[in-house]
Amino acid sequence: MQNNPHVTLITPKAQMDTATHGGRAKCLQRLVRLDLPVPLTVALSFDAVRKIAEGEMPDVAEIVGQFPPDTLLCVRPSSEDPDWGGPGAVLNIGMNAARQRELSQSLGKEAAAAIYARFVQSYAVHVARLDPDEFDDATQDGAGLEAMLRAYEDETDEPFPQDPREQLSAVLRSMARAWDGTSARLLRQAKGAPADAGLGLVVQQMIPSFGQGECGSGVLQLVNVVTGLPQITGRYLSQSQHREALGAGAAALYLERDARGPSLEDVAPEAFAQLKAHAALMREKLREEMQVEFVIRSGEVHILDGVRVARSSRAAVRIAVRLAEDQIITPQEALMRVEPNQLTELLHRQVDPTAPRDVLATGIAASPGAATGRIVFTASEAQASAARREPCVLVRRETSPEDIRGMHASVAVLTERGGITSHAAVIGRGMGLPCIVGASALQFDIPNQQIKAPDGRILRAGDTITIDGTKGQVLAGAPAMLEAALDDAFQTLMGWADAERDIGIRANADTPEDAQTARNFNAGGIGLCRTEHMFFEPARLIVMREMIFADSPAGRAAVLERLLPMQRDDFVQLFRIMEGQPVCIRLFDPPLHEFLPTSRSGQRELAEALGIPISDVTRRVAEMAEYNPMLGLRGVRLGVTVPEIYDMQARAIFEATLEASKNGAPVVPEIMIPLVSAKREVELVKARVDAVAAAVRGEKRRDFDYRLGVMMETPRAALRANDIAAHADFMSFGTNDLTQMTYGLSRDDAGRFMSTYVQKGVFREDPFHVLDQEGVGELLKLGAERGRAGRPGITLSICGEHGGNPESIAFCREVGFDYVSCSPFRVPVARLAAAQLAIHHKMGDQKSSIAQMLWKWRGRARK
Repeated sequence: MQNNPHVTLITPKAQMDTATHGGRAKCLQRLVRLDLPVPLTVALSFDAVRKIAEGEMPDVAEIVGQFPPDTLLCVRPSSEDPDWGGPGAVLNIGMNAARQRELSQSLGKEAAAAIYARFVQSYAVHVARLDPDEFDDATQDGAGLEAMLRAYEDETDEPFPQDPREQLSAVLRSMARAWDGTSARLLRQAKGAPADAGLGLVVQQMIPSFGQGECGSGVLQLVNVVTGLPQITGRYLSQSQHREALGAGAAALYLERDARGPSLEDVAPEAFAQLKAHAALMREKLREEMQVEFVIRSGEVHILDGVRVARSSRAAVRIAVRLAEDQIITPQEALMRVEPNQLTELLHRQVDPTAPRDVLATGIAASPGAATGRIVFTASEAQASAARREPCVLVRRETSPEDIRGMHASVAVLTERGGITSHAAVIGRGMGLPCIVGASALQFDIPNQQIKAPDGRILRAGDTITIDGTKGQVLAGAPAMLEAALDDAFQTLMGWADAERDIGIRANADTPEDAQTARNFNAGGIGLCRTEHMFFEPARLIVMREMIFADSPAGRAAVLERLLPMQRDDFVQLFRIMEGQPVCIRLFDPPLHEFLPTSRSGQRELAEALGIPISDVTRRVAEMAEYNPMLGLRGVRLGVTVPEIYDMQARAIFEATLEASKNGAPVVPEIMIPLVSAKREVELVKARVDAVAAAVRGEKRRDFDYRLGVMMETPRAALRANDIAAHADFMSFGTNDLTQMTYGLSRDDAGRFMSTYVQKGVFREDPFHVLDQEGVGELLKLGAERGRAGRPGITLSICGEHGGNPESIAFCREVGFDYVSCSPFRVPVARLAAAQLAIHHKMGDQKSSIAQMLWKWRGRARK
């Protein structure tokens, strides 16, 4: 057997590897090499298990012959990655009537019957595939055993097998075929496993954990799985097998001495000391925090298995950092051990994973984090609730720019409609506000201020709900929460990431609060400031509406003069917060009708505020209506047809530049023209911006620099990038609109059917969530190549929501973009993902290693 690489006794020199025999088999070999007390174990390779599934059995008699006579065996799965799962372990193989009689003499009749009953139950359900109801309810004593044996014979028309070789053959065959089952295959692929992932099996000698003296089983680890802090945790149960201690409740013992109850350290101090020493050695030599599965037989310790400790996101960061600080792994390895998307859970409050969940409905997880509050249905109610210091959840069919004040006053947002790049989703992520969109399973009755859950429950204004934007679940009531964890371990890991990454990371920030968040997360500047969000404050909104009702360019300019100081103050704050970092300001983008009220009452209030007949208001609202406003009069088209808006914004930017430069480093603002499609658009806007700059220089008698660029959001812009680049210092691709226009999909409505499209394989992923590298990506590549041809050295970036997605960052890095920009709370995710990509690049074999990493990221995201 030592010369057989497919069925081999695990020894220090046996030929085996994780890629051929699985992680469990390789771990056991490492434990053997450390001279730890590991029971005899035989490993079956992926190829051997594949042949078993096809009907070709190994020499089972030879396998059984590796163990002492009458030894009971167990079989465990050994996949390449433990997260991929596998069939459950089967224990006590070899148990039969003769062995029961022998064990009755040494252990007692009850213990022998219990061992046999457990095996019969497991074999019947998992190997013979019999109805679990026939066996789950039976007691694990003599009477229960007899009942199970009769039930087995009745169901199979044959007695329970007594030959250990026959039992082992059936177990191996069952586990091998279970791995190839449709459900198992789909489940592990959803966790990131490749389609051809293999399964190994290990056959291990069972150490009796029943009998005289201190006997039992348990698990031990040296770390708290929630916090990642050093702490001996686990349980031990006398007279037990496998992991029964974890479900034994009060009957199980603590490990260390504990005021709450008896412990293993009390009853078997020497065994406990040995366990601690073994676990510490495993941590050091296996270079990982391990959970140790052990058996104690008459006070003697045996190590059955070691598995990587399951951990929360915050524990994953702290464990990786502690291992590096203890010089067990390198900082680069620590960076590679944390999934980028795990960081989102550290940046926000989360529902405690141990808390019960009363799920009302599920929607699209649009912005991570969790918050509890009372339901409100309007922005004004949200503001009133915030004034009373009562947390509230804003519930809308879909949000609009008018709802921003209500979103600021809320602790979370829930909408019936929308997708991953809808208004509520984008603003929620930017604000760090938990948000669920597209919750169409709920029936929204806004006029009557109630929503109906699929199970019939009615939720009204004032009822308490919890929004889990990380999982996309709407929960009833107020479950326990875990606070954000931006501790020293997080800061250390981010410092290591910045030292490794080779692409810039900026933040999309619209307000001083957003900018401060970006600065706190060490963003390399602001890559997108959407100035229109500054106009929805009540004092500014009425001025914007006056401008819309002005009859002439001069009239519009006169009204906008009142907005100028407000806008200038906003920019001064942004420049000062981001001192020393670039700030890219996008000129006004949305269609003007978004600033007008749609309700009759709102129009009446506007008529009163402007002192005009309501008929004038309704007529103007009707005149400005568009069939498809996202493709209508917005962006640069407004700058060309209503240039007074851009004139005011340019002046505000330049005056703020001079003001913010007085007591610090000179500010060099970046001004971005949105929704460009043609070179002439850029020429027209650039001429006016340059004219305003010249006027400000003359008036203030001070010089300043600025950069003018374009936001590439249309397919035509990508195709004509060489012409456009000649007039731009930088090009930033807005992937939200570019994806929308490339696909012909509404990013606000696609959520209604996108999950069906992904499930049916029309799209591999939601293109608004993961950048479509084949279609949209082709336009990005083309735009980048032609842009550089038109202006060598031009700065390239993306500033859509894809900027925070690790897969999209990999694409941008490969194409040679200078930076990506994302929501402030996605900045740490982007920093870590960029660092991991750079580390993989340095490791060599770039394409295959990065492809493996992207597959892993994708699997984790689905999970």
